[in-house]
Amino acid sequence: MLKIAKLTDYGTLVMTTLARAPATVLNAQELAARSHVSAPTVAKLLKLLVKGGLVESTRGAHGGYQLARPAEDITVAEVVSALEGPIAITACAQHGGGCTIEGSCTSRSNWRLIDDAVRQALSAVTLADMAAPRPGAVTRIKPPAALGSVPHRAG
Repeated sequence: MLKIAKLTDYGTLVMTTLARAPATVLNAQELAARSHVSAPTVAKLLKLLVKGGLVESTRGAHGGYQLARPAEDITVAEVVSALEGPIAITACAQHGGGCTIEGSCTSRSNWRLIDDAVRQALSAVTLADMAAPRPGAVTRIKPPAALGSVPHRAG
């Protein structure tokens, strides 16, 4: 099973919480209460999201956090990358050199194709989309034509 880390899932939730209150500066405790994510986890996520340039922090008595850009301009791909690093299904698809069979591997180019499709799908969804999900919104994401022709094998 392919899945994002739980921390990234929570990070997306914290980001959508910020997206729902774009004009409000929220402190970590308020974000924890609104998102239902534990305060220590929110603090850890905010540190990574600030470092990734997706969230801005303001110090002081009325300080807190808000999105660094409008929610429409931040993609889920950016959130995933800020929290997990580069998006890649396999290590060789992102960068070569770490595999003993790299020179004779016949599937590396196809993994890159799959990586590109995943990256495109995550880039097609913004925080604004995540903050206000609509029925059928995901149907607008279409896989590249090359992926549509891959036959499904029955197990």
